[in-house]
Amino acid sequence: MLYLVGLGLGDAKDITVKGLEVVRRAKRVFLEAYTSILTCGKDALEEFYGREVILADRDMVEQESDAIFKDAKEEEIAFLVVGDPFGATTHSDLVLRAIELDIPYKVIHNASIMNAVGCCGLQLYNFGETVSVVFWTDDWKPDSYYDKIAANREKGWHTLCLLDIKVKEQSIENLMKGRKIFEPPRYMMVKQAAEQFLEIVQKKREQRADKLAIEEDTICVGLARIGTDTQQIAAGTLAQLAETDMGGPLHSLVIPGHMHPLEIDMLRHFAIDRENFDRSVHVEE
Repeated sequence: MLYLVGLGLGDAKDITVKGLEVVRRAKRVFLEAYTSILTCGKDALEEFYGREVILADRDMVEQESDAIFKDAKEEEIAFLVVGDPFGATTHSDLVLRAIELDIPYKVIHNASIMNAVGCCGLQLYNFGETVSVVFWTDDWKPDSYYDKIAANREKGWHTLCLLDIKVKEQSIENLMKGRKIFEPPRYMMVKQAAEQFLEIVQKKREQRADKLAIEEDTICVGLARIGTDTQQIAAGTLAQLAETDMGGPLHSLVIPGHMHPLEIDMLRHFAIDRENFDRSVHVEE
């Protein structure tokens, strides 16, 4: 049996009781280590679980999955995922491969940013399509997610923006030369995401777009380390968030659509500047 076990968002203790029971009796335990991170490390997990945890990087999961599936027909194998197991499409692919190999599987769910985002006060049923915001380079600056945000806001929906994570990535040079040399991990912060959005807004303005989906004074919400003891939420204009340091990873950004008065009241508690927040909300209305 292959178990896909969600770990939640905080630390080792966020695993469910059912998940912990599986981990402690499984023959092998793998930790998916590239679509997200926990605030605690592998050592802390091993200490809490009382057993070895094997790191599963992108290469193992996507190209060498035989190591994960080995003996899974006869033994219990646990595959641990930060957040919820189906928060990334990679894990759906893992399930499909298990089905092809006639390996039974079970999923043990947990909290993820997809539902924990409600902690900022915006109602989950008012969210539209989620987008991913990637790191730009000097010669690669994709902005297709802007159109999805525009479509959401046209319908009055909020947009959750998942910010880029670069773990065990190779430079173009090392990739081309086949050298297994990896770049240091990088995690996009709210400040960086807001700066990229401001550049997109300026470009759209220069292109004389009929109507901008977002502008410098659009109210947005920065989220940092949700589910941990150092969780931080900041509501302010896009320009303000581009100047706001919210500390270490992981970060997410929300661009609200139409807000109910109750949602506005909740966001006001997290406002960087309440007077400016009230003025910007009034302008948008």
